[in-house]
Amino acid sequence: MFGKRTASSGEPSQSVPTKPAAPAVAATEAVAPPVPKPRAAAPLPPKPKPKAKAPEPPSPAKAKVKSSARIEERSEEFYRTKTDVFNALIDTIDLSQLAQLDQESAREEIRDIVIEIISIKNVVMSIAEQETLLEDICNDVLGYGPLEPLLARDDIADIMINGANTTYIEVNGKIERTNIRFRDNGQLMNICQRIVSQVGRRVDESSPICDARLADGSRVNVIAPPLAIDGPTLTIRKFKKDKLTIKNLVEFNSISPAGAEILRVIGTARCNVLISGGTGSGKTTLLNCLTAFIQPGERVITCEDAAELQLQQPHVVRLETRPPNLEGSGKVTMTDLVKNCLRMRPDRIIVGEVRGPEAFDLLQAMNTGHDGSMGTLHANSPREALSRVESMITMGGFSLPQRTIREMIVGSIDVVVQASRLRDGSRKIVSVSEVMGLEGDVIVTQDVLRYEIDGEDENGKLIGRHRGTGVGRPRFWERAKYYNLEGDLAKAIDDLEAEG
Repeated sequence: MFGKRTASSGEPSQSVPTKPAAPAVAATEAVAPPVPKPRAAAPLPPKPKPKAKAPEPPSPAKAKVKSSARIEERSEEFYRTKTDVFNALIDTIDLSQLAQLDQESAREEIRDIVIEIISIKNVVMSIAEQETLLEDICNDVLGYGPLEPLLARDDIADIMINGANTTYIEVNGKIERTNIRFRDNGQLMNICQRIVSQVGRRVDESSPICDARLADGSRVNVIAPPLAIDGPTLTIRKFKKDKLTIKNLVEFNSISPAGAEILRVIGTARCNVLISGGTGSGKTTLLNCLTAFIQPGERVITCEDAAELQLQQPHVVRLETRPPNLEGSGKVTMTDLVKNCLRMRPDRIIVGEVRGPEAFDLLQAMNTGHDGSMGTLHANSPREALSRVESMITMGGFSLPQRTIREMIVGSIDVVVQASRLRDGSRKIVSVSEVMGLEGDVIVTQDVLRYEIDGEDENGKLIGRHRGTGVGRPRFWERAKYYNLEGDLAKAIDDLEAEG
């Protein structure tokens, strides 16, 4: 045990059998107000831990609670009790010694102390309520507090927290409010700081905006007061624990089997690909699926603001941007990373999201022997995506003629894959377009396949299918032929016409 257990309501103090009294009191005083010496000098005789007073449920039930990760309704009385017990725990436990234990030992230690506090305070709770309280307090001290049950659920795509009392989640493409809440904005801010500090970043009043990631690769954005008026705002884009493949996209009807085969040919034949789509349309998931077709012998370098790509190849170098430090220096931008990639002998360069002047350097890389490079950007159509690339290069201060920029785009990008989240919440690959060339000053694109909506069913789900556009030999045919994939491409195009 850590420190001398002292009930905040004035009950007799309890001694700890596994630790001498004097050092424990000294350690406790580092995190709690000084305990009067007369109380510390007269501890009760050591006695066994009161396991008989509050037996824990059997381990199968405990495992069931963790695996289901359901969001249970909790009363105001529960939250008040939790606050009282948590405050008594903080007054009792020695956090410096707790930090020296592994996660499982620390969790068991906290559970033992909380059970004793509940017994001393004569809190009346059912076994299920007590187990929920124990789990919540362990999460508050060791994890991310109320976020833990949401992070454990694999069906949640996004977690959106708008201050301590408002939490939304996205499930199956639909946003719904939950009953999850935090004690106050202070607890929420502490959790935000705990998350961003793990990747060497900070969030406070002087630096109120931060991008970070969780250990599983989930993307995190924090915006804190004074910019966020109603309290810290935390947004988490969760990644599934089971990484999606192109086969999963076919099962979800995001793409047809023939369309998936065309994407396989595009990825294997080292076409330069731009993945376009709106927020939450599945761009990063699709990029992960396409990178699965990269050969194991290729050297791949990824550049991201917050590392979230999950490449499976053995030879991958992951790079991440860095914000400025407290003195305002040391910033490393996406442009810096992409420029440095060219000195690292890459076979392919993968940019997590193109959003600024790095677009110019990525096009340069695509056009100078780094075939098969990929990137994502926000746009609502392939034509708009190419227009945005042009705009980002222009805004980056490159004083190049418009036609020169467009010639560079045409010479660098082979395919634009458009992803979209439809109004029923489903995510689809709505088109695969190839860049044909310039006609005058206009970039010409050609759809190889397109998703067309035929209507909706009685449940409001959209009904549609992926159809070919009649293109018998796409522009990347010669590239597919170079990799002996022209037969697979021809069969996929024929199957696509048959499916349509």
